[in-house]
Amino acid sequence: MRGLGPALTARRLFPLRLCPRPPRPLLSRLARGFGVDHGQVAEQSAGVLQLREQPREAAVLLQAEDRLRYALVPRYRGLFHHISKLDGGVRFLVRLRADLLEAQALKLVEGPHVREMNGVLKGMLSEWFSSGFLSLERVTWHSPCEVLQKISESEAVHPVKNWMDMKRRVGPYRRCYFFSHCAAPEEPLVVLHVALTGEISSNIQAIVKECPPSETEERSKISAAIFYSISLTQPGLQGVELGTVLVKRVLKELQKEFPRLGTFSSLSPIPGFTKWLLGLLNAQAKEHGRNELFTDSECKEISEITGGPINETLKVFLSSSEWVKSEKLVRALQAPLLRLCAWYLYGEKHRGFALNPVANFHLQNGAVIWRINWMADVSLKGITSSCGLMVNYRYYPGDTATNSTNYLCSKNIKASEQVLSLVAQFQKNSKL
Repeated sequence: MRGLGPALTARRLFPLRLCPRPPRPLLSRLARGFGVDHGQVAEQSAGVLQLREQPREAAVLLQAEDRLRYALVPRYRGLFHHISKLDGGVRFLVRLRADLLEAQALKLVEGPHVREMNGVLKGMLSEWFSSGFLSLERVTWHSPCEVLQKISESEAVHPVKNWMDMKRRVGPYRRCYFFSHCAAPEEPLVVLHVALTGEISSNIQAIVKECPPSETEERSKISAAIFYSISLTQPGLQGVELGTVLVKRVLKELQKEFPRLGTFSSLSPIPGFTKWLLGLLNAQAKEHGRNELFTDSECKEISEITGGPINETLKVFLSSSEWVKSEKLVRALQAPLLRLCAWYLYGEKHRGFALNPVANFHLQNGAVIWRINWMADVSLKGITSSCGLMVNYRYYPGDTATNSTNYLCSKNIKASEQVLSLVAQFQKNSKL
């Protein structure tokens, strides 16, 4: 295989049709055996350095640099390029990267060579799925059944229960959009659901469960657009900025449809908050009941309700959804969990950016952490993953570009007074 050209290699690997899933040993072999030829790189680098020390024509040096650039390209890149030209080739490469990401997550394939191949493939997919090749399509109840089925199955944030549920989500006072690629029209890549409401929503059940006010939209009742779910249908496109582009395109589309519409916001889950909080409680429980999360009065009230030391008992209660059945405990936890959540979103960082992936996504888009909502998602998933909390990331169309630049370049997070007030309360009451 080493001596074969990329086109012939592609045909030897996939002679008649592209196999549905490449064996994982092939991923490691591709990454290690068909990456950059370091011998060639060393040889071409030496040639460039030698030419720089000698007075030669510029064209000779430029040719040597071009040979060096060619040597720095991994050989599997040429293979991927030729596979992309085969019928169904790009789709295969998307699946290949999905399998690669899964294998990395399970530690079945590891190492710098694998990470490098993943980066190369991600870069190629980013070019093939850039905005110029994407079509924005709106879904209605009259869309093809295949499209409705795919969107229903791909909904990862708030699962669709049945066809009536799906009908509500594409009916009056609702909008559903997706991106498709020009090579595969009507094949959803990333899907965005929007609710058209009278105000910024604070509860997801009111959106996904309740019926709209009427079968006919009254524009006078629409003053806010709520982005309440965005789902990537292809795991292999993870990291390719489809969601960011989709939000911006949909925002413009809604402004065209509703010229007077000025309020745009998300109603977003906070995945990872419960896990983060349980980690803090566990750490403090190990230090002989140290309390740095709650005030003395909160500790006393919560301990009386739970019947034991706050760190130990809360770990047990918050590990399930049963605690929401106690009205006293729900009331007692509201204030401390709101400020802890504000800090989690605003203050917990990864390499200077928001630790929470959903927060990081919206902040990169230029949104503002606007409001944290208590008991906003009382589903089992909502309670267990984020203690029932949800957050509104608000989009101010005139400020998104500036906010995005400030976040990406200076890591500055824009937040409302409500959120900043909760952060200040956390800093005052916590000793972390």
